[in-house]
Amino acid sequence: MKGRTRAGAGALAALLAVSACSFVEGAGVAGTLRVLAGSELADMEPLLAESAERTGVELVLDYSGTLDGTERIVAGAVEDYDAVWFPSNRYLHLVDGDRSSVRGETSVMLSPVVLGVSASRAEELGWVAGDGSVSGVTWEDVTLAVEEEGLTYGMSSPAASNSGFSALIGAASAMADSGAALEREDVAGVEERLATFFSGQELTAGSSGWLMEEFERRRRDVSGSGSVAPDGVVNYESVLMSYVPEAGEDPLVLVYPEDGVVTADYPLTLLAGASEEAAAAYERVVADLTSAEVQARIAETTFRRPAAAGVSERGFPSVVELPFPARREVVDELVAAYFSELRRPARTVYVLDVSGSMSGSRISGLRRALTVLTGADEGPLSSRGQVFQEREEVTLLPFSDEPGEPVSFVVEPEGADRARRGLAEEIAALEVGGETAAYDAVEAAYSLVEEAGEDGYLSSVVLMTDGEVNRGLDLDGLFASLEGLPSHAAAAPVFTVLFGEADAEEMERLSSRTGGRVFDARDLDLEEVFREIRGYH
Repeated sequence: MKGRTRAGAGALAALLAVSACSFVEGAGVAGTLRVLAGSELADMEPLLAESAERTGVELVLDYSGTLDGTERIVAGAVEDYDAVWFPSNRYLHLVDGDRSSVRGETSVMLSPVVLGVSASRAEELGWVAGDGSVSGVTWEDVTLAVEEEGLTYGMSSPAASNSGFSALIGAASAMADSGAALEREDVAGVEERLATFFSGQELTAGSSGWLMEEFERRRRDVSGSGSVAPDGVVNYESVLMSYVPEAGEDPLVLVYPEDGVVTADYPLTLLAGASEEAAAAYERVVADLTSAEVQARIAETTFRRPAAAGVSERGFPSVVELPFPARREVVDELVAAYFSELRRPARTVYVLDVSGSMSGSRISGLRRALTVLTGADEGPLSSRGQVFQEREEVTLLPFSDEPGEPVSFVVEPEGADRARRGLAEEIAALEVGGETAAYDAVEAAYSLVEEAGEDGYLSSVVLMTDGEVNRGLDLDGLFASLEGLPSHAAAAPVFTVLFGEADAEEMERLSSRTGGRVFDARDLDLEEVFREIRGYH
């Protein structure tokens, strides 16, 4: 996602001429705001550096997933921060009804969640007009394209990422077509069509940024893995507009469902526990970021729409904004239904190092981290999305000198508790000893995925090892063994957990080759890492 599209640049050129307000003049007293922020805000850092020069206030951003960050706010685990900055506070306000955790908030920029589709596929579907634009397409039209034309797409997890969360709310609200905020009975009435819509989801992710990176990687197959890119991707308008096709590559066209979308408004939010000094610094930063010139700079460099009153949105297509559900239980039940009924079920093979180096605290930490995923969690939204879900197939594949015997459980709706108990017992029984044949075990995991066939599951592999691979295949040998896999197996990413003395470079090569991601557990609790990985299944 480097640079910007020619169409996007032209659409935004008018914003650069805006000059109704002046920048906030810099202060003599420097200050710092400690901010817990959504990871997609990394592209704002150059603009925030410019803002610091004018205001004397530096924003120090620590990144977190939106819904994980919301959970931390509700739990009161944000004492190290003065403010938070996520794409939306909507779910936070449903959970924190009296808004006791928030002292103030100001929307800084806007980006609706829409669908980007390859231009050739959109033309095949009859969505592209003579001028190259797309209009008149509804969420039901997209669902029909999935059902009748085999349209596929990627979307982030609604239990981890706001873009996936917003897409789920948007599709359900538009299909319900009640003219009001979504209610429980509305969800029940559209579950069948939602399940059809989500049958087209070929790619999932824990963040909107990684989703786009993986979509791009699959389109270009830079690793030679043979994984096939979906036809499109659901993401923020700004992310999709930032996509730059390579020479000769099919560009993306943006589809704005005419029956409505949910828009992220990126509220910079002062926490209730912030000091008076932090509050004063917050006001200075907000005044600067919402000035006309800075709003135009944000639009030109990040493709997010201006949020400040009186600043023109010329160049951006108009959208219909759908009402957000007014009750928490409606949202929670919809997200739960997404995992248990609507989306394609997940198949995950956990390849677990039980070599001698894992003895003591390491194997105890692994047992604890995995056991957390087996339990029913009545906590906030993201916690419920991180436990093993109904219909999910979970395989434990321990290894040391060689791959062990895989043990699989399907969390069937009528036997979910029994399956989770069985998983917990297998995890508790893990024994350590021997050397490290990690790549033999990964090869065995792919064999399991291949043997399962094309049965509608979204498959992935999680490799957790704490040491150097010293038995069996080396990494190049593993790559050679994976050549020629059928497409359903080749599409399975390997998510590697970097732990102990594991080779960081090799773990990165393995994840990159397969379309996965490295999670660094050397300085984090394994439980936190495994919870984060769940957003990618």
